Amino acid sequence: MGARTPAPPAERLLRLLGLGFRARQVVIGVDQIRAGLRANRFACIVVAADASPRARDKVVRLAAGRGVSILAGPPAATIGSRLGRPAVMVVGVLDRALARGLADAAPGGVQTEA
Repeated sequence: MGARTPAPPAERLLRLLGLGFRARQVVIGVDQIRAGLRANRFACIVVAADASPRARDKVVRLAAGRGVSILAGPPAATIGSRLGRPAVMVVGVLDRALARGLADAAPGGVQTEA
């Protein structure tokens, strides 16, 4: 058998998000993410590459202020299609182990400030 080539980082991130979503360890929606950030529920958030300025303003600054890691994700339509939803601009991750895997897979790396 030939050696398997590893999946590209964005593909790996999307697979992990899908697993987390099915395990109910992922929250979507700007309002739900903001509420979760205020309650210190998230290990990290993933922000779509093309997230709107409104979503970035509302979520990224709050996450940075709370010390929550911010991961750069693929476009919102790509994230949404993997989760069976319309375009998803922001995803909150509840599970710390999942957050570590996503941080390793994030094509844009981890950002800790707005």
